[in-house]
Amino acid sequence: MQNYYDFFVLLHPMKIEPIAYFRSPLTSKFGIPRQSGIVHDLRGRIEFVPAYRQPEALRGLDDYDFLWLIWGFSENVDAAKHPTVRPPLLGGNERMGVWATRSPFRPNNLGLSSVRIAQLDTEGPTIEVLGADIMDGTPIYDIKPYLPYVDSHPEARGGFTDHREWQQLTVQIPETFRRQFCSSDLQVLRQLLALDPRPHYHHDDQRQYGLPFMDRDVRFHVANGVLTVDDVIAP
Repeated sequence: MQNYYDFFVLLHPMKIEPIAYFRSPLTSKFGIPRQSGIVHDLRGRIEFVPAYRQPEALRGLDDYDFLWLIWGFSENVDAAKHPTVRPPLLGGNERMGVWATRSPFRPNNLGLSSVRIAQLDTEGPTIEVLGADIMDGTPIYDIKPYLPYVDSHPEARGGFTDHREWQQLTVQIPETFRRQFCSSDLQVLRQLLALDPRPHYHHDDQRQYGLPFMDRDVRFHVANGVLTVDDVIAP
């Protein structure tokens, strides 16, 4: 069986190329939501590469509310891959099989996200979406419509996620920094910061972090469950 499989792969190698790239206010892995949909107001845009800029390919898409995006962990291509990983939700101390997690350190570097359609532009064409856990510049390899009658399983078990919840932080943003963002962007920033973007093993109350957001560097520290924005640096 193994010899047959190797022979098949040699005869039929899979070639996968981006059909589009994702545009987001998040330009770094730091601060990316850990799952799609949990920052539901986070807006992004799918921009097709020239070979796939056919408006007719979007025909019928306005009858759907959600999409599945298949994309690439482009920042992890050269990272070491292992059969087990340490999920942040488990504190980074317990190992789980990679197939039982959504770790970005996967053999083929492929991600899967469910996003809400916000707006279709058939002139571009582009697709505006909400809730993506994808950084700016990420390659998109395929797009499929979300079908509630087969894709929704509300009674399904969720493994270790059924027993652990993210402890969200209280976010304090001084007025002088709030004025630098419109109300909708400020709301998204609050949601991102409340999820605690720090690495799971960092617990230094004095350490300052920087979150790239909307062409700005949002500096903050965390102490006793409260995240305080210390500065917002514009380019």
